[in-house]
Amino acid sequence: MTPDQEELIALFVTVGLSRQKALETLKNDFVSDNLIKAIKEAGKNGGLPSEGKMLLYHLATKIKSQVVHHLPFIVKYICSGKIDSVQRLDAALDFLLSHPSDTLDVKSFEEACGVGIVVSPEDIERVVEKLIAVHKEELLEKRYRFNTGLIMQDARLQLKWADGKAVKSEVDLQILDLLGPKTESDLVPLQKSDKKTKSAKQSAAVKKDLDIDDSPSTIEGAQSSLTISELMKTKVHFHKPGENYKTEGYVMTPNTLNLLKEHLKRTGGQVRTRFPPEPNGILHIGHAKAININFGYAAAYNGVCFLRYDDTNPEKEEEKFFVGIKDMVEWLGYKPYKITHSSDYFDQLYEWAVVLIKKGLAYVCHQNQEEMKGFNPPPSPWRDRPIHENLQLFEDMKNGKIDEGEATLRMKITLEEGKQDPVAYRIKFVPHHRTGSKWCIYPTYDYTHCLCDSIEDITHSLCTKEFQNRRSSYYWLCNALDIYCPVQWEYGRLNLNYTVVSKRKIGKLISEGIVKDWDDPRLYTLTALRRRGFPPEAINSFCAEMGVTGAQSVVDPQKLEAVVRNTLNLSAPRRMVVLEPLKITIINFPFPKSSDVQVPNFPNDPQQGFHVVQFDKEVYIERSDFKELEEKGYRRLTPNQPVGLRHTGYAIAVSEVIKDLSGKVAEVKVTCQPVLNQKPKAFIHWVSHPLEVEVRLYERLFMHKNPEDPNEVPKGFLSDCNKDSLQVVQAYADVSMKLANVYDKFQFERLGFFSVDPDSNSMKLVFNRTVTLKEDAGKV
Repeated sequence: MTPDQEELIALFVTVGLSRQKALETLKNDFVSDNLIKAIKEAGKNGGLPSEGKMLLYHLATKIKSQVVHHLPFIVKYICSGKIDSVQRLDAALDFLLSHPSDTLDVKSFEEACGVGIVVSPEDIERVVEKLIAVHKEELLEKRYRFNTGLIMQDARLQLKWADGKAVKSEVDLQILDLLGPKTESDLVPLQKSDKKTKSAKQSAAVKKDLDIDDSPSTIEGAQSSLTISELMKTKVHFHKPGENYKTEGYVMTPNTLNLLKEHLKRTGGQVRTRFPPEPNGILHIGHAKAININFGYAAAYNGVCFLRYDDTNPEKEEEKFFVGIKDMVEWLGYKPYKITHSSDYFDQLYEWAVVLIKKGLAYVCHQNQEEMKGFNPPPSPWRDRPIHENLQLFEDMKNGKIDEGEATLRMKITLEEGKQDPVAYRIKFVPHHRTGSKWCIYPTYDYTHCLCDSIEDITHSLCTKEFQNRRSSYYWLCNALDIYCPVQWEYGRLNLNYTVVSKRKIGKLISEGIVKDWDDPRLYTLTALRRRGFPPEAINSFCAEMGVTGAQSVVDPQKLEAVVRNTLNLSAPRRMVVLEPLKITIINFPFPKSSDVQVPNFPNDPQQGFHVVQFDKEVYIERSDFKELEEKGYRRLTPNQPVGLRHTGYAIAVSEVIKDLSGKVAEVKVTCQPVLNQKPKAFIHWVSHPLEVEVRLYERLFMHKNPEDPNEVPKGFLSDCNKDSLQVVQAYADVSMKLANVYDKFQFERLGFFSVDPDSNSMKLVFNRTVTLKEDAGKV
């Protein structure tokens, strides 16, 4: 600890902070600076009344950056005792946020803060007495188990400027007067069943992990008790529509409140979000989180969410990506309020660019891409060229009179990261899929995104953390054009280990023949996850479980697989399939011909129905379920150990082992007997009169957690690919699956969860292994 820091800690202690709290405050530069200024201002105003000390700390933590210049003004009121409670201070801050005018109306300010209003003990007594009377019957019934918070809440509404402690004391006093002292029965805790208590504890644990202020859940396989909408409603505290100005860092102008009023009139106070993907690739697991957050927040507040294609880069956009994005949004269970495109607004965006030039806030620049690279490129020599020249040059750009790369339109703004004058328009002689050859200049993300949000009256522009350094240009641009300005909120990205999601790198995997296409089940694109058999509700649950924090989430695929496993365990019917068949002949088959066996679709829930399989003298079992030589701990079929056949009521015992010319076991002849008193050590699955199917077994595509990290994989991500990530086997299946449809999901008994692949046809079914029954510790 430096002497300067010790001095600040000592200063903070003078206003009532403990040393520990002072140390914590010191870690937050914004709060520390505010508190230092507040203490100095208090000194200038003759010091503080006793109740004013902690108000200074409250002021330092609650004041927003957009009104921090009013800090001396508020401190003056605290020192004079005119603002003497947290309620009055919060009201003062709210007033300042909602009145951005340079000239402050002191009379209105004091009315809003209740300055001069005195709530007497008699006023408190009278209001509490009325509220006690309202709840008297319930109070007498429940006694001290009654929730007094209801009375306190109503009292707060009626006694806005009363001292909270005085109100609480009066409530307690009047309840004591009504009920008398607590009896022994009042002190006996309520009995809860163990099951309910355990469930409540588990629920509390999961909810804590989902809190926006905490790190993402690390509970293996835990199913979130909250949907994404419930999570957004209970754990995420964004501004209300029309209260944009209350958000930290939001930039106010003299016209902001009028624009917000007009915005509310257009939307009726509706929450509006948008999901704005670029149509130049297939969505991946990280996009699933973005979809859930944007659609989930809108759903939580009965709002709407737009699907807006950010189609400003025509050379990389393809129709299949537009269709694929819409399909994946709908597959996850969301219906867009409207499907829009940035290109819908090209005319308006161009007009606004002209307005910026006329205001001297944008200029045409001839620096090339190479010259503008990096964080400290040389300043543009064309930054101060005359407005009329910029207007003419920009029109020439639009009319195709300037070659690609020869000019850009740049905005006069410095981003948070220090980058100056981002590009608003560039020249591209590429036809657009929707506007054809009308335009040869296209707007950039920095220019387009906030303006499209404004046009669509978006209330909450929710985006990942890497866009935080664009927030200044977002607010600057809307305010420079004097149009409605939404609020940008950032959250941490979701990333998975053992994979790549870069469109360019996935393209490389495809071109190198390592994977077949964007929907190859070894990838973590949403189309690939669907093809592999991941249920959309499991992906949504996983996103909810990760929570909504500012921290970037990097998790192992096992966490996603655990949620998938839990979901499929409740929804995927059971079937018997043998991946590596070994023929078993029952020499004393007890029936004259094949027998029908009823097999439950869900053994733990027979009410969900049965399917029928044939049981005959020739059956097939997994080759791994027979060993000619016994091994310790092996519980299945051996020459000296019988084994049960699932669902038949029979056990088989080895009679003869038949081998082929190479010495490999080709057939095992057995005898069978009913399973009565002596239960075998294990029961195995089997098939008879089988259906031949193809089964694709997937493992991780990459061998290292971070295949893109040169420290882990010096030769690059392509060198890290697992050559055994796909194994194709010809298997024998329960014939009842003959009518299965694409994407139908099953649990193959004792093997894992599998989904019907789109490659299936009338001649042969193809199954993809979705996940194993348990996490495999021996994975690559």
